[in-house]
Amino acid sequence: MAVKLRMPPILRPQVGGAREVEATGETLGDVLDDVFARFPGVREQIVDADGNLNRFVNVYVSNEDVRLGDGLSTTVPDGSTVIVLPAMAGG
Repeated sequence: MAVKLRMPPILRPQVGGAREVEATGETLGDVLDDVFARFPGVREQIVDADGNLNRFVNVYVSNEDVRLGDGLSTTVPDGSTVIVLPAMAGG
């Protein structure tokens, strides 16, 4: 299944400057593994050492926050868009 993964500006240098990369997989974990295989520099920005989503990154599949659902097990339908956003903090 082909999906589009939108990259935030901070991660674009690790994916050759692309705003979006195409990836395949049935779950978010599969999609991310596909991206990490081609662009290993983004791995540590998206997942922690245990392979869980980094707490400073928000990930959405078809505009749904995966943390409120099945996390890395979230099904990613063909043609979906996955959005990776750094978490915002401020004061």
